[in-house]
Amino acid sequence: MPAGSINFFQEDVKYPLKEKRILKKWLNAVIAAEQYALQELNFVLCSDEYLLQMNQQYLDHDTYTDVITFDNSDTEGLIVGDIFISIDRVKENALLVKVDTSEELQRVMVHGTLHLLGFKDKTKAAKALMTSKEDQYLKVLQDQLSGL
Repeated sequence: MPAGSINFFQEDVKYPLKEKRILKKWLNAVIAAEQYALQELNFVLCSDEYLLQMNQQYLDHDTYTDVITFDNSDTEGLIVGDIFISIDRVKENALLVKVDTSEELQRVMVHGTLHLLGFKDKTKAAKALMTSKEDQYLKVLQDQLSGL
């Protein structure tokens, strides 16, 4: 099967996403490292209000969130998904944890991707594993970006 595609879209926001080629290569490597194949992965950067509406409509949650992941795959081990990310939440969370917005966005991107790879974050142990995977893959990306 030919390599799948990773696409970036924006709804209701204007955010200058940098290093798209490197982000795609990195996310492809994350997917491959977890023994999955990529068919299609869409990232939709959006506003708080846009994501709140999706949260209400599809998940019956009436809260703001930074990311919602939809797994559209019918095949085990194949990634077909849409990851919606609130740029408003990412910017606010970046301030709270004292990191650059781009770094927080990368964490949220890999977090959503890890959900598609079968990782959960509802229990303390599952959340700890997911956070350690995020840290592991973010270090790989930072190494790539610092090599530019």
